[in-house]
Amino acid sequence: MILGLDVSTSITGICVLDKEENIVYNSAVDTRKYKNMYEKAEKVKEKLKELKKEYDINSIYIEKSLQSFRSGFSSAKVLSTLSAFNGIVSWFCYEIYGISPEYISASSARKDCGIKVPKGQKAKPFVLGVLVKEGLINPEYTKKGNPKPIYYDMSDAIVIAKSGFLKRRANK
Repeated sequence: MILGLDVSTSITGICVLDKEENIVYNSAVDTRKYKNMYEKAEKVKEKLKELKKEYDINSIYIEKSLQSFRSGFSSAKVLSTLSAFNGIVSWFCYEIYGISPEYISASSARKDCGIKVPKGQKAKPFVLGVLVKEGLINPEYTKKGNPKPIYYDMSDAIVIAKSGFLKRRANK
């Protein structure tokens, strides 16, 4: 089984695929209420331990953290924090499963899955829309009619897991 993670200090998306590429688990760990990075990481670790009891994970794929600046996006501090958090969660994966995670950039994962985000559109809402149309995710909505934030991260985790599945299959 494949574990796909979209790691973030606010919401970490999690997807588990079986050997036929079916989604057997898709959820997220919402850590927005925790102020300390280590408390946030501990919540993700607890979920990883729960999944170990339920699923026979043999491959782990994690969305590669941003490595460079882009105009209007993350500052050096944010990039550094995200990278550190990604490293902590990566270590937990190794510690819990004994598996070295592999990293896939979000753009590569979307490309592998045949998702092309049109220029000018934000990737997360577009990806969620594609997965809703494919019947792979069924989001809950806010009172204002917007998808609840966790569903964006859950969608990204699906794309990372499916990209990992395709990469693993190509390497066999």
